[in-house]
Order: sequence, then structure tokens, then C-alpha cells
Amino acid sequence: MKLYFSPGSCGLSPQIALREAGLDFDLVKVDFSTKQTAEGDYYAVTAKGFVPALQLDDGDVITEGAVILQWIADQRPERQLLPAPGTRQRYEAMEWLNYVATDLHKGMAVMFSSFVDADSKRRFAEGNLANVFANIDGHLSTHDYLLGDRFSLADAYLFNVLTWPSRVNIDLSGYAHIQQFLGRMELRPAVRAALIAEGLRAA
Repeated sequence: MKLYFSPGSCGLSPQIALREAGLDFDLVKVDFSTKQTAEGDYYAVTAKGFVPALQLDDGDVITEGAVILQWIADQRPERQLLPAPGTRQRYEAMEWLNYVATDLHKGMAVMFSSFVDADSKRRFAEGNLANVFANIDGHLSTHDYLLGDRFSLADAYLFNVLTWPSRVNIDLSGYAHIQQFLGRMELRPAVRAALIAEGLRAA
């Protein structure tokens, strides 16, 4: 398998997931500005042009991070990286995956946009993102992880996106439970290995 990524982007969570699942894969870096990889035109891999993309051994390509995470979990059900399909717990996990993907991930994308001016970004962070951070912090005040006391791949996605606020001058230090969650996640070997592989952490 090949995981197409760009350092610090939303390709971090499927890389964590692949490592947690114990699946073999190669990393292929995508240049966002040119949409090129060492292999050539990234649009030949996915017409969307976004990361992540997971190319399977048969050449099939899966896109959309939340979907890739579910596919990975289902390849190694014995690892219990997500609850079993069809269970109420699986739908709870899907709720969190979708919440992170829409309210948090897409909200954070606004902060990186070159089409939004600095004042609008500040007001958006205060009026929208602050509520999302508060909701997540409140949930984590009674849960070590999104689904309770056990890690799941929904946590990998949440961790991925929560590494972004510091890059756009959003201070999360006031969210004590988010800080504790980030600390727990950074202790996981798969998380450390993924950060090192992307050059985001020293070996």
C-alpha cells in the first residue's frame, strides 16, 4: 500500500492508523503547490488532488481521511481500533469522525485560507472554533479518549487536527482536558513514529 501525504496535513491520522494496525505501507510525499510526487502527477492518483489518499495493493484508491480510517480499522478487527460495524458504538465513533471532519477540520481550514482576511479569521476563531474546542474539552473532561477509556482511530483524527491551532496562533492552553489528551496521544509509539516520519518531531 501507499499513503499519499503532505507533512503536517490531514494525512497524519491515517499514517497513525496504519501503524496502529500493523499494516505495511510506503509513504509518498505530495507537494501541495505543484501537485507532484516523486512518481509524477498526483492528479493521476486522485482527481481531487487532496491528501490523504491510500492506494491499495491492487491499485484501487481510497480518499477522505475519515473513510480511510474506517477501512484500516476493518482490516484488523482484532486490534479493536474502531467498534465493530453495525454496533451502536460504531455509530458513536462515526459521529465523532464526522464531527472532527466537518466542525473542526473544515473550520480549521478557514484559518489557513488565503482567501480570508486576518480579521475575519480572528472573528471566526472566536465565534465558531472556540465553541468546538469547548465542546471537545468538555467531553474529554470525563473521557480519556473520544469513546471512553480506550483509544480508537477517532482519536487519531482528533489529535491530527488539534496539532494545527498553534500554527495559526490559536492558543489551546486554556483547554486543560485537550492538553491532557494531546499528552496521552503523544506517548503512543504509533503517534511518535508518524510524527518522526513526517519530520514533525526529532527522532
